[in-house]
Amino acid sequence: MTTDPKPTIRRVAWDDPDAVALRAEMAVEIDARYADRAGIAAVHEALAIDDAEMEFVGVAYAQALRPVGHTALRWRGRDLELKRVYVTPASRGTGVSTALLRWSEDVAREAGADRVILQTGDRQPDAVRLYEREGYERIPDYPPYDAVPELHSTCMAKAVRQTV
Repeated sequence: MTTDPKPTIRRVAWDDPDAVALRAEMAVEIDARYADRAGIAAVHEALAIDDAEMEFVGVAYAQALRPVGHTALRWRGRDLELKRVYVTPASRGTGVSTALLRWSEDVAREAGADRVILQTGDRQPDAVRLYEREGYERIPDYPPYDAVPELHSTCMAKAVRQTV
């Protein structure tokens, strides 16, 4: 697969049509990965995102302004939590996920966060490999994921705070 030129990432509102469409695509894919887990739908419903919490949302656009990726951040104390990182299947392997992560880290740094933290599931080893390659380290499960062992969470963090 060839690498497209670096995508353009734009900050958008949570309800931006491109952001909504990308999250819907992600939900279909994630639901299929975890479909055989009893009760997982109820767990995800209990952990649903409050739209008002989403402080920063970015959509990656490839050539011809085609939306190809999504990321979002919400405050968790002095950390920003990475949510809904998604790259369309046709754009995987082209650098979009790395660009989204770097954009998210830059936003977090500029906002004064100490770290970027995240939770991902055990059936997303591709995501874990990406985060590890980009310097994220495993941390203990944090709230609310620590109270939901059925998620089989992998939680990770990366320091972004600038030291003077």
